[in-house]
Amino acid sequence: MPLTTRTRGAGDPRRRRVLAGAAAALLTAGSTALLAGCSSGGAGADGRSAADGRLREGAARDSAALLARYDATIAAHAALADRLRPLRADVARHAEAFGASTESSAPSASPSPSSAPASPAASPPAAGVEVPGDERAALAALADAERRTADAHAAALGAADPELARLLASVAAAGAAHAYLLTGGGS
Repeated sequence: MPLTTRTRGAGDPRRRRVLAGAAAALLTAGSTALLAGCSSGGAGADGRSAADGRLREGAARDSAALLARYDATIAAHAALADRLRPLRADVARHAEAFGASTESSAPSASPSPSSAPASPAASPPAAGVEVPGDERAALAALADAERRTADAHAAALGAADPELARLLASVAAAGAAHAYLLTGGGS
C-alpha cells in the first residue's frame, strides 16, 4: 500500500529539482544584495563618507590618547620601557592608520633620574595623563585604557563602511591582545 495519495505525473517537478531551483534563487538574490551593498556610488555615498570620517576621527583621537598614556607610563616607569615599547609601536601604527598625527617622539629607553617617579604615589602627569606610581598599578591602568579603546572601536563597527569596519575590528582585536599581555597573560 503506497504512503502517498496521488502519483506524480510525467510533467510534475521532482523534489530535488524544486530544492535546487530554490537554492539557486536564494544564491542569486543574496549575491545581488551583497554586490549592491559593496558599491561605492549611490545617493548615500556622501553621507556615508561623512559619517565614516567622524568615526575615523574619533578612532584616531582614542588611539592618540592611548599613545599618550603609553608615553606617560614609559616616562614614569623607565624599567617598563622594554616591555611596553613593542605595544606602543603597535598603538602608534594604529593611530596613524586612523589618520592621527604621531609626531611626539618615543620616550627614551635609557633610565634617567628625571624619568623615575619621585614617590610611590602618582607620578606627575605627562601630556595630561596621570600614571600610578606603582608599576603593577600603572600596567593595570594601561590595560584598562587598552580595553576601553578596544571597546570603543568595536562599538563603532556597526556604523562603519566595510573598509573602516575591518580596520576597527583589527585594531580592537589588537587592543584586546595588548590588554591581555599587560595583565600578565603573556608572561
